[in-house]
Amino acid sequence: MILYPAIDLKDGRCVRLRQGDMAQATTFNTDAAAQARSFETAGFEWLHVVDLNGAFAGHSANGETIRAIRSAIRIPMQLGGGIRDMAGIDAWLEAGVTRVILGTAALRNPTLVKDAARNYPGRIAVGIDARDGLVAVEGWAETSALLATDLAKRFEESGVAAIIFTDIARDGMMQGVNVAATAALARAVSIPVIASGGVSGIGDIEALIESRASIEGVVIGRALYDGRIDPQAALAAARR
Repeated sequence: MILYPAIDLKDGRCVRLRQGDMAQATTFNTDAAAQARSFETAGFEWLHVVDLNGAFAGHSANGETIRAIRSAIRIPMQLGGGIRDMAGIDAWLEAGVTRVILGTAALRNPTLVKDAARNYPGRIAVGIDARDGLVAVEGWAETSALLATDLAKRFEESGVAAIIFTDIARDGMMQGVNVAATAALARAVSIPVIASGGVSGIGDIEALIESRASIEGVVIGRALYDGRIDPQAALAAARR
């Protein structure tokens, strides 16, 4: 299982939100590039970056910081938040981002996602954020009437590299990842699924593995920043 340490950017700083609420942001590091380097040094093999300002604005808003992160590390990184057209996808992939995550665009413009997946095999992921099983978009400010599983099924056979599934109710709350919902989604589609939201300890990683669903990895945020998860112990558990 791949562990994705998370850097969520608000005004150029590494923050963690509670249930996606920008008003409830805790700053953990003002130097995002240094934070990225520390994750790489700890042994993580991927980095997960979200432009929070961009997610709400509808366009990339932390470009300078994202480029600084990319320059600071050698490991691959995936980026989401405010990327909603082909020009944005082209620009970030050309800038060295390994994989682009499309969230709001997956609901609003599925053709864009499919075209991007065709143009960039293995480099496009779909971010599905759900509140009570329903897809939320626009930085989680709006909840649709579409089930997360139904949205995921729209991208079967499209070449999408992964689905990153976040349970908003758990995000930043340290209540444990929603293993049941994540495993159910992974079993409903053939696309690899990455779990996100609520990871609070090594037990969450182990539970995802034990579900025996096609869960490729898990995004870890607050638990790494506040020390509840030791990087070396987490990486060892993921390798087991």
